[in-house]
Amino acid sequence: MLIARLIADPATLETRLDRATAALEKEGMRVALAQMHDFCGDVLQLSLPEGDPATLRGLLDEHFAPADLLVSRREIAVPDLFVSDMDSTMIGQECIDELADFAGFRDRVAAITERAMQGELDFASALAERVGLLAGLGEDSIADCLAERIRPMEGARTLVATLKARGCRTVLVTGGFHHFADPVADQLGFDRVVGNRLAVAGGKLTGALAGAITDSAVKERVLREEAEGIGPEATSLATGDGANDIPMLAAATWGIAFRAKPRARAAADGTIDRGDLTAVLELFGIPREEWVA
Repeated sequence: MLIARLIADPATLETRLDRATAALEKEGMRVALAQMHDFCGDVLQLSLPEGDPATLRGLLDEHFAPADLLVSRREIAVPDLFVSDMDSTMIGQECIDELADFAGFRDRVAAITERAMQGELDFASALAERVGLLAGLGEDSIADCLAERIRPMEGARTLVATLKARGCRTVLVTGGFHHFADPVADQLGFDRVVGNRLAVAGGKLTGALAGAITDSAVKERVLREEAEGIGPEATSLATGDGANDIPMLAAATWGIAFRAKPRARAAADGTIDRGDLTAVLELFGIPREEWVA
């Protein structure tokens, strides 16, 4: 069985659904049921007896984009665990790019960041190169950058608070830095933070990291270990936007790519391209009146 939930332009929904159904039938995938959900009037659910999830996701994306979408082989229910990336997912910025602006290297660092997120560069070497450019920057610049530049993504607080109210454990795991991630996690309400640490000496950044690197493998490991800690039947949700998030998205029960790069979108079970982060709550069937502000 396959289940798909999507949120798309209601004005053209019926026409697009007819075309998508016909396209699926050509692939041998019959839509057994298509209905709008009572819990949220703008969520369309499709049920198919069988088929390939990637094909279903691709055809729905083709016919309904821009849309918010989730495809699952199992009943969709509130997860036991939520693990999320930070930069450009829970916040609207890339912290290292903003910090580099204070050091006068924004364009150079941003270009490396973009290539790393696209999966064109090895994450560890790209991170080391960017951090090296920050050598000599005063540690106080981090607090200034955090206060002046870093803002939560729309819907982030509501997403985290609502999932926690339903008993979900929440973990922020980032290839960014604890200097930013710790206050962001406090602001949004995450239970745990995993990230990189910038080395500091004499009140200035040394251009190196303190400790091991939090990379894609660590992100996946954190998700698996946290799920195991909850129990063998634990379900998990992961959100992210870049190549560094792909193993984590793939390992989760449901991986959702948020306004993501192409490779991350392709690896995920769902995408958020139309709405903000509260679209995740809609896709998981949580009525708006039960959202926690």
